[in-house]
Amino acid sequence: MSQNISILIVDDEASVRDSLYNWFIEDDYQVEVAEDAKKALSLLENRKFDIVLADIKMPGMDGLEMHRRIKSLNKDCIVIIMTAFASVDTAVQALKDGAYDYVTKPFDPDDLSHLIRNATKQISLVSENETLKENVIQLVNIEDIIGTSDPMRKVLQDVASVAQSSSSVIITGESGTGKELIARAIHANSSRKYFPLVSVHCGALTESLLESELFGHEKGAFTGAMFNRKGRFEMADGGTIFLDEIATISTKMQIELLRVLESKKFMRVGGNKEISSDFRVICATNRDLKKMVNDGTFREDLFYRLNVVNIVVPPLRDRIEDIPLLVNHFIKKYCTSMSRDLVTIEPSAIKRLEEFEFPGNVRELENMIERAIVVGNGKEIRLKDLPVTKEIVQNNIESLDDLEKKHIAQILIKYDWNISRTAKALQVDRVTLYNKIKKHELKK
Repeated sequence: MSQNISILIVDDEASVRDSLYNWFIEDDYQVEVAEDAKKALSLLENRKFDIVLADIKMPGMDGLEMHRRIKSLNKDCIVIIMTAFASVDTAVQALKDGAYDYVTKPFDPDDLSHLIRNATKQISLVSENETLKENVIQLVNIEDIIGTSDPMRKVLQDVASVAQSSSSVIITGESGTGKELIARAIHANSSRKYFPLVSVHCGALTESLLESELFGHEKGAFTGAMFNRKGRFEMADGGTIFLDEIATISTKMQIELLRVLESKKFMRVGGNKEISSDFRVICATNRDLKKMVNDGTFREDLFYRLNVVNIVVPPLRDRIEDIPLLVNHFIKKYCTSMSRDLVTIEPSAIKRLEEFEFPGNVRELENMIERAIVVGNGKEIRLKDLPVTKEIVQNNIESLDDLEKKHIAQILIKYDWNISRTAKALQVDRVTLYNKIKKHELKK
């Protein structure tokens, strides 16, 4: 814990600053010094310190006034007052003003170290409580996922069945379908839900940055590594790590990831101490990993290590009946965030949304609704408020026959070419559907 704790020492005596600096550096704390309150406050404006050791008697602003200003900059900062015997009454006053404790000069190194360790434990408890609150706020109940269509019912069933295990999961689906939301739902309904869900977007980082992000690094491991830093695997201890866009990682990272998944042990970059972490891994990708294995661009052993359970999130065009539910959800969400009265949406706008292809899936629909609420002037979202009015022309559909062909093809794909279910959805009999398939030369 000490490696992540920063201490600022404020004293006008150079010998005191030097002694305390050396003591705490040896204990792996991050330490800065200042000779007066003005310099200390300047440092505090640009950087957050966990603990400040401040002398009461200094030229210019005294320690009590500095303590009040520190609390205005960072109310969570722990301030420990340093005083001579003659100033104990003043130090007691500082305690009444909210200081953590006081120490008298000359210092007993053991007593001072014990005091700092106690302060460090308090910081750790506060941090753990904040993390717990954040985790609880971010929990996603299965019931909170919007969708009653058959494809989404299948996804929710899969989430419920896999949540209680610690098996690895790969979530696949097009961009914008809500893969991270599904990962959060799995974590929220697991026994790990009160521990962190740590997300890493693998596609946004270079190989070296991803390595440092996942495993952490030691001070001096590379240029710019000024302090020891925990990696995401270490942060996810007891919880879940979510690796988004797993298909983008390099071959070298695939090898390292496989080793970590098998042993749950790793070393920080530049370190030589093996660290253990108990985490569950959930991955997501919009690529076909099986094809990448066949092409030799993704390791087969890693694929099978990750692909214990595969959950496929359907694109929005395959769950058309969920669109009205999603629209109402996003209307409530953005009207609330914008402090506006709830708006409605005209039937023609809903109908056009149900006809739209949505290459960006649910994310695109959400952006459309947010935009419509922002630019719309009335109490109703109208067709003209949505950027979908030219969709038929953009898809080169000019005749009713073309439109019929495309629609039948979409419904056939949706029901995996089950003729009975497709005919029922289209509200025609099986013979009519067979004739339409023949007429439009549709093939599976």
